[in-house]
Amino acid sequence: MIKTRNRQNLVDEIEKHFKLDNYVKEAFLSVDREIFVPNEFKHLSYALEALPLAASQYISSPLTVAKMTQHLELEGVDSVLEIGCGSGYQAAILSKICRRVFTIERIDELLKVAKNRFSEHEMHNIFTRFDDGQRGWKQYAPFERILFSATAKEVPAILFEQLAENGILIAPIEQTKDYHIITRYYKKKGRISSEAIEQCLFVPVLDGTQK
Repeated sequence: MIKTRNRQNLVDEIEKHFKLDNYVKEAFLSVDREIFVPNEFKHLSYALEALPLAASQYISSPLTVAKMTQHLELEGVDSVLEIGCGSGYQAAILSKICRRVFTIERIDELLKVAKNRFSEHEMHNIFTRFDDGQRGWKQYAPFERILFSATAKEVPAILFEQLAENGILIAPIEQTKDYHIITRYYKKKGRISSEAIEQCLFVPVLDGTQK
């Protein structure tokens, strides 16, 4: 009962800033954020705050996760690729909307913890990979949607190649060190177009992998 109330309160707080589509709202109501938050920050699980993780990474603010999720336009989408699994919270939200979620993480320590969370809470439609996400996941491409959960200076061409026709890719693009723009890319007839959505601030995407 308390968990249900916490999730409802979180949705209410998000909607003070950003109106949610019903299917996004239902996803947030079905995932306990505290599962993905380190023990020392459990008391802040349902606040609209980004919180520290291991390896100098962060679990994004629920408001940011909500915006990124809704901007992907996920209704009826089968497959989505996430670049940067982190805590696993964003993938968990996606898993309540899409049939298959593929998520890549370059920091082994984070991925192992996230995989355990997915398994423990029976999120069996999330598939994980330890790799540099900027290479994508060719085996399961093309993806109808691709989401960057970290800031990039530009989107690697290989990810646009792995984006399905009429697909959408969302990424926070770094303009300057402290000025990032959530950018939505569309692929139509093999061509990529883009639109700037709003300012944001994410941790940067990093090259390579880290054991």
